[in-house]
Amino acid sequence: MFSSSGTPTGGEARRDADAPQSEAAGSEWPDEREWFDEREWIDADGDPVAAGRDGLDAVADVSTLMSVFAAQRFERVEGLRREAMAEAAVFRGKTTEIVMRSLRLELATVLQVTEHIAERMLATSDGLMNRYPAMLDALSHARTTERHADVFVELVDQVEPELRDQVVPLAVDLATTHALGSFRRLLRKLVDTVRAATLSDRHAEAVRERRVVVQPAEDGMSWVMLYTSAVKAHAIQHRATAIAHALGDQEGEERSLDELRADVLVDLLVDGDVPAHPDAARGIRAAVAVTVPVLSLLDDEHANTVPAVVEGVGPIPIEQARELCGGADGWMRVLTHPETGMVLSVGRDQYRTPAALRRLVEWRAATCMAPGCGTPARRCQIDHQLAWEHGGTTELTNLGPLCVGHHTIKHHGGWCVTQIPDSGGALEWLSPGGRRFVVRPERKVPVFRPAPDDDRSPEATVPF
Repeated sequence: MFSSSGTPTGGEARRDADAPQSEAAGSEWPDEREWFDEREWIDADGDPVAAGRDGLDAVADVSTLMSVFAAQRFERVEGLRREAMAEAAVFRGKTTEIVMRSLRLELATVLQVTEHIAERMLATSDGLMNRYPAMLDALSHARTTERHADVFVELVDQVEPELRDQVVPLAVDLATTHALGSFRRLLRKLVDTVRAATLSDRHAEAVRERRVVVQPAEDGMSWVMLYTSAVKAHAIQHRATAIAHALGDQEGEERSLDELRADVLVDLLVDGDVPAHPDAARGIRAAVAVTVPVLSLLDDEHANTVPAVVEGVGPIPIEQARELCGGADGWMRVLTHPETGMVLSVGRDQYRTPAALRRLVEWRAATCMAPGCGTPARRCQIDHQLAWEHGGTTELTNLGPLCVGHHTIKHHGGWCVTQIPDSGGALEWLSPGGRRFVVRPERKVPVFRPAPDDDRSPEATVPF
C-alpha cells in the first residue's frame, strides 16, 4: 500500500536520518508515527483504506515501504557494479574477478554485513536488473518481498538460459501469491521439473562443488556443515545413527541419541583412520593453538575472570583448556606471559618469514586482517604491508595475515593497506572509493625495553 500524498526518495530518507534532530524536525520526514498517521492510505485498487487501522496494519505499511526501498537499493547496487566494471582499467589486475572481489569487500564493510551477504546482494541486483525485470517490477510495487527476490534469482539462475522463458512468468506469479516458505518449495519443484532432462549432467557438476563449512554458534559451539551428494549424506546419517544405537545399548550410557550421534562423527573425523587413504594422508591430526593466561592454569579464581581462547573459535571452558594444555596431541600451547625469546624482525636479510615470527604474527591477529574476514590466521598468507620489492622489511611491524582472496585484493584491487605505527598491528585499509577502514588484531604483543641501568643484567628486559 502506498501513501497518496507522496513518499520521499531513499536518498532523502538517508539524509534526514543522518541529520541532527533539530534539522530533521522541519524536514519532510517528521516522527515516523506522526508521518504514518498523517497519510491517507489507499489499497491496490486506489480506494482509501478505512479508519481504525490497528498495529498490524502499521507493520504491513512499513513492510510495504521496505519492499519499495529494497527495489531501489538493488537498482543502486547494480549501478555500483556497472561503474566498477566500467572503471576496471584503473586496477592493475584488470580482471572481472578482482574488480568484483574489491567491490564486494567495500560494499560489505560499508553496510556492516558479511561478504557472503554482499555477494548475494550483487548477484540479486544483477539478476533483477538484467535478466528478470518482471520480478523487479513486482518488488518495486510491493507485490512481493526482498527475500522472495533473493530466492527467485538464486533458483531461476540455475535454469539454462534457453529454458528460462518457461519459468520466469510462473515464478513471478508464485512470488506474488505465496509466502516465502511455500514459494521456495514450489519454485524449486518448478525448476527441477523444467530441468529434469539434464539432471545427470547437473549432478556431476554439482559434485565438484562439495565442501565443508564451519559456522560459529553460541556458548563455545559450532556447526560443521558438509555439502555432498544426497546419497552419501544419508549414508553418513544412517551409519552414525547405527553406531549411536549400539553405544546407547551399553550399560550406564546416559547420552541422548543426538549426543551419541554427534560424538560418533567427532570420533570418526578426529581420531579415525581410513585404510584407503595413502600413507601421506594417514595419521594426520588437527593442529590448534590454545591461548591460556598462565594464572588461569593454576587456580580457579583467575579462570573465572580470564578465559582460555582457541584460535579461530573463541573462549572455551578452563577445564577443557587444562586438558588440552596438559599434553593433548595436536594442540599448540601459547601462554600470554611476556617472554624475551620472541623473534620480532629479520629486517632485509630474509624475505621468507621465519617460523617463530610467523607464529607470532598469526597469534596476534587470530584471523585474516581484512575488514570483516574471519578466516583463521593459520590458513592465511603472511603479507608485507610495505612490499619487499619496495623496501619493506620482514618484521612484526610490517607483517599481517591475509587470506588468499583478500591478499589478492590488496595487491591488485586498488586498495592501499598500511600498518598504523605504534598501534600494535592495526591495519588501515583505504578503498578504491576513498573510504577508510581500520582492522585491529585480536591480541596485543608484549613490547620490551631495557631495564634501568642500575637494575639490569646483560639480558634483562621488562615489558611496557
